[in-house]
Amino acid sequence: MTTPETTAQTPNSPSYAEAPAPSDPSQSALVQAARGRAPRHTPVWFMRQAGRSLPEYRELRAGTNMLESCATPELVTEITLQPVRRHNVDAAILFSDIVVPLKAIGVDLDIVAGTGPVVAEPFSTRADLDRLPELAPEHVPYITEAVSSLVAELGPTPLIGFSGAPFTLASYLVEGGPSKTHQRTKAMMHGDPQLWSDLCARLAQIAQTFLQVQIDAGASAVQLFDSWVGALPRADYLRFVEPHSRAVLEGVGDAVPRIHFGVGTGELLADMADAGADVIGVDFRVSLTDAVQRTGGRFAVQGNLDPALLFAPWQVIEARVTQIIEEGRSAPGHIVNLGHGVLPDTDPTVLTRVVDLVHSLG
Repeated sequence: MTTPETTAQTPNSPSYAEAPAPSDPSQSALVQAARGRAPRHTPVWFMRQAGRSLPEYRELRAGTNMLESCATPELVTEITLQPVRRHNVDAAILFSDIVVPLKAIGVDLDIVAGTGPVVAEPFSTRADLDRLPELAPEHVPYITEAVSSLVAELGPTPLIGFSGAPFTLASYLVEGGPSKTHQRTKAMMHGDPQLWSDLCARLAQIAQTFLQVQIDAGASAVQLFDSWVGALPRADYLRFVEPHSRAVLEGVGDAVPRIHFGVGTGELLADMADAGADVIGVDFRVSLTDAVQRTGGRFAVQGNLDPALLFAPWQVIEARVTQIIEEGRSAPGHIVNLGHGVLPDTDPTVLTRVVDLVHSLG
């Protein structure tokens, strides 16, 4: 087993010097891998890298609530840049939240610390659809401003934009907040399928527009988060969810790579990929080898280090990251990431060492 000192490299080390970094983010390692092309090195970034574990993030956010932070371009810009500076990751992910566009169109909700998004009046009837007008770019000018600012600051480093997928957004609206059982969601889905379809169609328009705003402002890739869709069996996914996710992903087109990610979605990977993705995100419950097989070897993959393993001894982390990179070589492209988001009490120095390790392995 090599030591951390021998595996870690810097951007000035010989392997980097042999292949100068491109100046255009569309030619970056991340975008090239997402397009199924051979990048200069395996790219790596971390979901929830913007904020969460960084002390400089907590200091900057002190006294400002989450939704206010997401609507303040200067804060969004600085928080998004922090992990790029600290970790040398291959992409920035916009600091925001999946409920930001819902708040922007007037849904009464808040992000409660320790709980997550909470909706004041959960959706349950057709009349509730009146609370979901279409999203227009004019509703989120602070997103356009933040993305434009970030693109200028990042230079050759790509910025990833994102949105919540219709199912996950609908689940928050119907449940009123996070849920382990999704009983209200499933009850509406099966009990009033037309209402469910109409709700998801409106959310698909909102998600597509939110992604398009970010693309138009200069984002180099986008990710559609369907965080809770793993709660469904495949037949329900195909009937009640896939058409709406497809509407979002196909609606934004292929001008930039589209990443599709969900949690606990091992049985849904092929269908999620076929819904219009260029890259299929893989959580830590499924090996990349299995993910590549399940998606027919036709898609780039992203993932999938268990965030909890970042608390293990370095030798364990090093071995697992090495295994993940080897598994990813069977895909047309591979972007190293966690199998979900960075946990809040993760040691930031470990994330930096993982980035150095990934880059050293080529």
